[in-house]
Amino acid sequence: LRTVYGLIAGIVITLCTGSSLATADEFAESRELFKSVYPEAERGNFAPVEALAPGERAALEAYPLWPDLEAAWLKARLRNIDTDLVDAFLERYGESYAARNLRYRYAIHLARGDQQERFLELYESFYEGLNIARLDCLALAARVDLGDTGPVPERGIALWMTGQSQDSACDPVFAWLKDSGELTTRHYAERYALAIESRQFSRARWLGKSVSEDWTAEAEAWQSAAANPAAFLDRANASVTTEQGLARLRYAFERLTYRDPVAATERWQGHVDRHPFDEADRHHIERHIALWTARDRLPNAYDLLAELPVEAQDEEVMRWRARVSLREAEWERLLDDIEAMPESEASEEEWRYWRAMGMEFTGSPDAAAAEFDSLAGERSYYGFLAADALGLPYALTDSPLAVDEQLVSELESRPEVIRARELYLVGLDSRGRSEWDTAVRNLSREEKLQAALLAHRWGWHSRAIATAARAAEYDDLAIRYPLPFAKAFETSARAADIPPTWALGVARSESLFMRDVRSHAGAVGVMQLMPDTGRAVARRLNLEFAGINSLKDPATNIRLGTSYLGEMQARFGGNRVLATAAYNAGPHRVDAWMPQSTPVETRVWVENIPFNETRKYVRRVLAAETIFHWRMTGNVRRLSDILSAMLPPPEQKIAGVSHDATWPQSGK
Repeated sequence: LRTVYGLIAGIVITLCTGSSLATADEFAESRELFKSVYPEAERGNFAPVEALAPGERAALEAYPLWPDLEAAWLKARLRNIDTDLVDAFLERYGESYAARNLRYRYAIHLARGDQQERFLELYESFYEGLNIARLDCLALAARVDLGDTGPVPERGIALWMTGQSQDSACDPVFAWLKDSGELTTRHYAERYALAIESRQFSRARWLGKSVSEDWTAEAEAWQSAAANPAAFLDRANASVTTEQGLARLRYAFERLTYRDPVAATERWQGHVDRHPFDEADRHHIERHIALWTARDRLPNAYDLLAELPVEAQDEEVMRWRARVSLREAEWERLLDDIEAMPESEASEEEWRYWRAMGMEFTGSPDAAAAEFDSLAGERSYYGFLAADALGLPYALTDSPLAVDEQLVSELESRPEVIRARELYLVGLDSRGRSEWDTAVRNLSREEKLQAALLAHRWGWHSRAIATAARAAEYDDLAIRYPLPFAKAFETSARAADIPPTWALGVARSESLFMRDVRSHAGAVGVMQLMPDTGRAVARRLNLEFAGINSLKDPATNIRLGTSYLGEMQARFGGNRVLATAAYNAGPHRVDAWMPQSTPVETRVWVENIPFNETRKYVRRVLAAETIFHWRMTGNVRRLSDILSAMLPPPEQKIAGVSHDATWPQSGK
């Protein structure tokens, strides 16, 4: 390439020249140039850059993301490029993100390309001691290849000692340790124990083969307890006395309880006196059974929770005692349950609200009103419900942040802020978030507030919301509850026959409006759709679907997400509460959580959602929808209007039982 060496030598970045680079508009042309050539650079093709007119090329070289463009090209060409080019780039850009990312890929390339000495030099300068397993193992393998095995046994065995699967780069190191006699039966036994502790039973079985047949059999027994805990427990007729055996029984009871608390209870009665469980074991298993009996809305749940020994009565047990009392409309008992909680728990909004409800139902309206009045000042799910109880206005105070234009301008001209902004504007959102978070981490509170305003101006709502929160600022509702992608939400929600405010509440709760974010479970985009769900909805809508790329497109994601919300709303008879829970946890789970024999008031149903994540999610979405409705219309939609319905059992739905039935009130 004609100018490759010149590129490296002549790169000029004018990031530090002051406010002349402050506004995003000044980079509009360069940004479009970057976006047009970057995909090809990622594929190792620099020809589109070479073909630019001289003025365009100069503008691109002066653009803050020029190093990212070149680093992308270098990464793609590592296998067939002069390493002097890479070394020159790394020397020039030091600890910039572009250099760090390239250096990591370069290090792996050197290690796998038979350049161990250069790799070790890079490793020792930048990575040693950071506990990056892949690089640590590549370094040990390089030392083996070079005949410098002194540190290999100690460091290699430290990497060996994990119950999880280790990086494949460690396989040659482990093979050397085994061949050289450094890995002993003791080391296999120790890793076997770690694998059992991590519930990696297949790995434990493999490790057990290097110890003895008995160890392999032990691992197979663990696998059996995991696969079919009921059958495993039924086979355990004789008294078990070993610690391993008792541990497997505990595990089997845990697994069975998740699936069927009734079956676990029945088997526990036959095992509790047969095996020498100590007191801690008995408390653990009985607590586990009691909690899942409560979560699964089964009879006798309260008695099981209340009968637990004092040592097992932790805060989670106390919460579920109160939830069961609430579900059974045992108001006096509910007040006692809340009273028994530690002050730190009883003072949570959830229990303040239900304590007020309990006082209302037990003949203390004045005390209830005082509690409601105190809580109604909160802009939250329970604050709104408390305001509804008294007919008070919602605490929708909107206090826009005061703008310090001089400070905003100073922040906007900082090189690290400029880079973060440009990464966002060219669509490299994840990298931009990382650089933004680093840039604002050590700012003063006032600087963070102005940075939040700046991000909001750019439409970078996830960073505006997060940065304001870091500064403990929650009252600028334009920042905290923005209205991005307004046309897409309005059009798509109308097509799905749902309120756009609901879709906005879901999107904010799911992603903070991040268009590229991906969850650990694999959900993608603004409304966090799983690829299979997106594909199925697209098929029903006769829309083209290009997998992840479609889900990362905000308009497409919103179209699919709102349609799926509409489907959930229709499935659950128009009930947005149930549909919201289904969006988070799946419709089949919500089916299983529905009342089985007597109607349940929706507010009570929400409190008894078994999954903590889903319970919090539903409350968060409903509160956000309320705020978005006020922001978009100027009017208040009462949360109780959504939550006042009774949820009937399936057979009563068929019979046509009204959803407006009276709240069941025990003892009144």
